[in-house]
Amino acid sequence: MPVDRIFRALADATRRDILRRTLAGESTVSELADRYDMSFAAVREHVNVLEEAGLITDHRIGRERRIRGDLRAIRGAQRLLDAFEDIWRARVGRLDALLAED
Repeated sequence: MPVDRIFRALADATRRDILRRTLAGESTVSELADRYDMSFAAVREHVNVLEEAGLITDHRIGRERRIRGDLRAIRGAQRLLDAFEDIWRARVGRLDALLAED
């Protein structure tokens, strides 16, 4: 399920930071790797997980591969969380009504 990949990707602090950076502006993996105390390959793997989850997209400019965050996947996850919030608010509302009866 796509939303499972999104939440798995967002479970890691480094990936959340990469996503935040790429939502603010395009970057190359090399530019991102310079900002972390880990190997280029490790950063590349984080980027791959984000890409598989649909949270980032890429395009080429010459030989350079530029990546950027994609809000569409985040909005899909937000809709799911909103649905869960509606369920819990309804449950709390029913509990409040039951408690008010006494």
